[in-house]
Order: sequence, then structure tokens, then C-alpha cells
Amino acid sequence: MNSKQALRLGLDCADMITRSYLEDLTDADLLVRPVPGTNHIAWQLGHLIKSEHEMINGILPGSMPALPAGFVEKYTSDTSKLDSAGCFHPKSVYLELHAQQRTAILAALDKLADADLDKSVPEPFSQYIKNVGDMFSMQGTHWVMHAGQWAVIRRKLGRKPLF
Repeated sequence: MNSKQALRLGLDCADMITRSYLEDLTDADLLVRPVPGTNHIAWQLGHLIKSEHEMINGILPGSMPALPAGFVEKYTSDTSKLDSAGCFHPKSVYLELHAQQRTAILAALDKLADADLDKSVPEPFSQYIKNVGDMFSMQGTHWVMHAGQWAVIRRKLGRKPLF
């Protein structure tokens, strides 16, 4: 296994975990907060898609498909406090956008040479990511970190543990 295959495996594993956690949730379930003041899944999905898009485009400009008009503005610190379904997207939109973004990420990864993974990343990413390989690795890790929060919401909703 080479570095790009390992990065792809991490992304694929993250996708399997997140799809499993989301599979049986309704649009209404996505707006449940585990406790007051925490983010619901709908906001987190938008945040993840927006972040992934911005990070990969930030290191490989033009590699990601455009997000719908107004999407980025819906997922800010201020909007994380909103609870109205009308402020967010249905689950089907998140899943479609994530699939589009993930396909583009994998295509971008495939185009890189192994040596490209060691290249540094520009500001502001270099404050927390040291190189291109780390940036790709972070995409799966970021989704799994949030999926851990979804496990708590799933339990609150009466769902059994999946993993």
C-alpha cells in the first residue's frame, strides 16, 4: 500500500461510518441537539461540506465543484444557533453534495505524485496542517470526529449503537 492508497482508505472508512450513522435519520432528526448549545447534525453536515470544499480548493485551486449559491453563508457560527428546518437543507442535499465533493477529492488525490503529499500548504491552513498529505488525511478525520457526536444524538433518539 502506498501513501495515496492509505489516504483513500481513510476517506472511504470515514464515508462508511458517516453513511451508516445518517442512513436511518430523518430530516427532523438532523435538527436534534444532544444538549442545549451544541450543534445539530444539519449544521454539522453543512459545515463539513463547506470546510472540505474550502480546504481542498485552498491547496489545489479549482479542484472542487462549486457549491450551490448561498450554501457557504448558511453554515457560519451564527447559523449554528438556528433550529428552523427552513434554515438548512434536507438530508438528500447533504448526501448529494458530499458525494460530489468526495468524488472531486479522490480525483484530485489521484492526480498527485507521492512527492506532492509532502508539499507545504498555504496560510491559513499551515497554522494547523503541515502538508498536502495531512490535508487529505484531515478530511476523513474531520467527518469521523463529527460522526462521534452523531452517535450521541442517535442514542438520544433511541437508536441502538452501530459500532
